[in-house]
Amino acid sequence: MRNAQNGARRVPRTRFGLLLAAAGVLAVAAAAVVAAGARADARPEVLTAGNPSGIVFSRGEAGNHAHGQKSPNLIWHNGSVMRSGAAVTPIFWGTSWDTNAGDKINGLDNFYRGVSASSYLGTNTEYTDGSGHVSGTVSYSSYLTDGSAASSRAPSTSQVLGVVAANISSPQTNGYYPVYSDQPRGHANYCAWHSWGYIGNTLVQFAFFFKLDGDPGCDPDSNVSGESQGLQALANVSGHELSEALTDPHGDAWYDQSGAENADKCAWTFGHSYVTFRNGSKWKIQGNWSNNAYGSHSGYDGAGCIDGG
Repeated sequence: MRNAQNGARRVPRTRFGLLLAAAGVLAVAAAAVVAAGARADARPEVLTAGNPSGIVFSRGEAGNHAHGQKSPNLIWHNGSVMRSGAAVTPIFWGTSWDTNAGDKINGLDNFYRGVSASSYLGTNTEYTDGSGHVSGTVSYSSYLTDGSAASSRAPSTSQVLGVVAANISSPQTNGYYPVYSDQPRGHANYCAWHSWGYIGNTLVQFAFFFKLDGDPGCDPDSNVSGESQGLQALANVSGHELSEALTDPHGDAWYDQSGAENADKCAWTFGHSYVTFRNGSKWKIQGNWSNNAYGSHSGYDGAGCIDGG
């Protein structure tokens, strides 16, 4: 994706287009919604949403991005990274979160409270945009719930950005807004994705996650006690999307020759049975690609995948 001239809005670069068409989630250039209020029944204006990026395809749906290329390393495409970290505000979207959340809301709250300055988040910090490196810290205060009915089909990026805009009255340029649906993925061939877009004149980062309870295609097979399978699955893909939002927030920074971002290249591979966050919580979570580790063959895969454990 290249920056437009004369102050025009960015035109999203298209990657994974054919696969996304099959999944029913091609990006929409813009969404026209009513500019009033701050809840789902009165959504403010949302402009230009990017394409889904960093898609976590379900097991067996995507090839191994780490090998088989002339060079598997990530390449900087002149875009910016998140040097000041991300201001994270999760949004739980759907009618059942208030009555049937299980341990997922509290569990993900614990996940985001612990991930900042963790060794896991440190796996992203080697990447730079010429002005500075990706930050190993994020800020987090709390989550929000949106009780409107979540889409029963795979939503577009514009729909998900609309949910963000309806709930975030003062969006931040370093805002990262992961949206968790209470709907299962059905026939969609992916578990989650991240993207970017404008709310008014503010460019923000956001992500989308299906409900993954009882979904073997998105299950990391964690043995960490005290966590439901649905929480374990969401935590793993949440780490994936947060890492890519930091290293490739607008689809024009770090990815390899095939278009794979750092977490894509290590999807469904695990170096340790769990990674411990700074608040003591434990998560089975995939690694991220490190060009440095690949150069020294020090990754847990014998190549470039590291998880900080």
